[in-house]
Amino acid sequence: MQSLTRNLDHPIRKLITLFLCWKVLLLLVALCSPGPGYDTSSNLREASNGKELPIVLDRLVNKLKRWDAIYFVKTAERGHLFEQEWAFGWGFTRVIALCTGFLKNTTQLRYEGLEALVAISVAHIAHLISVVLIFDLSLAVFPGSPPNFAFTAALLHIVSPAGLFLSSPYAESSCAALSFAGCLLFVKSIGQNGKSTAVHDLYLLISGVLFGIATTFRSNGILNGLLLLEEALRTLSTLPFETQTAVLRRIFAAGLGGLSVAVGFLLPQYIAYQEYCGIIDTAPREWCQRTLPSIYTFVQNHYWNCGPFRYWTVSNLPLFVLATPMFAILIASGAWAIRYLPDQGSAQAGKIDREAEKELSRERTNVLRNMAISQLFLVLLTLTTAHVQIITRISSAYPVWLWYLSKSSGEGRLLGAFAKFMVLYCIIQGGLYASFLPPA
Repeated sequence: MQSLTRNLDHPIRKLITLFLCWKVLLLLVALCSPGPGYDTSSNLREASNGKELPIVLDRLVNKLKRWDAIYFVKTAERGHLFEQEWAFGWGFTRVIALCTGFLKNTTQLRYEGLEALVAISVAHIAHLISVVLIFDLSLAVFPGSPPNFAFTAALLHIVSPAGLFLSSPYAESSCAALSFAGCLLFVKSIGQNGKSTAVHDLYLLISGVLFGIATTFRSNGILNGLLLLEEALRTLSTLPFETQTAVLRRIFAAGLGGLSVAVGFLLPQYIAYQEYCGIIDTAPREWCQRTLPSIYTFVQNHYWNCGPFRYWTVSNLPLFVLATPMFAILIASGAWAIRYLPDQGSAQAGKIDREAEKELSRERTNVLRNMAISQLFLVLLTLTTAHVQIITRISSAYPVWLWYLSKSSGEGRLLGAFAKFMVLYCIIQGGLYASFLPPA
């Protein structure tokens, strides 16, 4: 790991090169994986007038269209047909459908499996964008850190234990890119001495919009909204003492941004409600009668058996063991970030500049702590109500644990040991995933 962080004259170029090498390795693992596994549903073909993809691309598509990816691709092809499909990111399927439709209309491409190929391309592009964004976000949250700090965090995101899920028709990489972009804009929205301009508030609003879009890709993106909630409450607390237009504008931007996050979660629910509960001629589904008629929570409960401690069975013990390293690092890094103390400012700066720098540093540290709380919420929700093994992939949208490992690079063997674990895990996981074998 240390050898890769040397000679950082062109860090982005080096990150892109390492990204491409890593992706080639994972795709080779997928292509070479043996057999179709225990489920051959991804190989079933419907009647189509489309041409077959070239043999290598066709094999790659079939190897990556596994598990939940089948739902994403089929929903993108013909919309939501079955109730349980509403558990999968509405935003991601709409992006796949739009991109595929654009290609078909502008290039006359008519290939079987084009939706899956587009989804794979979107996943790769989003992962690369998120790598660059985590580099910039690391510099924004930790200004003045050693040159290799941001590079190490971005490199760790490349070899994230999400592995092949960041290359397959899954929403994880897109959710990460949107979340990191929103966090970066949120950090940029912090003004000097607590004073924000109209541009700062515009950054704040756009960050909320990005968080909302991320939530349409993966529901856990809603946890990003805690940043906006805290900002709104903090600004509201100053209202009795400051009634300037800037304060009111800041509250409005934070509120509108928070509303955007809520819309990102509620919009797919509303569309599903109109489809299943707004028809007079047919009996509504049971979830339509609930006080909070959410198809998402119903589907997770009814079809996937998600709920408090339902996954806590003896037969699932191996999956808890498999997820333990990620749970451990997420909890440890969350505790570290909550206790984190910012630097005291540059010794060369004047007294006024030093105070302003310390105030800005405290604001960034509050952002770090808020991100840590979101990460710990994710741990709690996943550990108690979800299928625990998914923590290895949904953690890819949370940067705190990356920073924790990057900060530990000079304090023992934690970084090297965990990096080796991630690389080994991703290679094994890639072979199992492509063969349609657990865990997923």
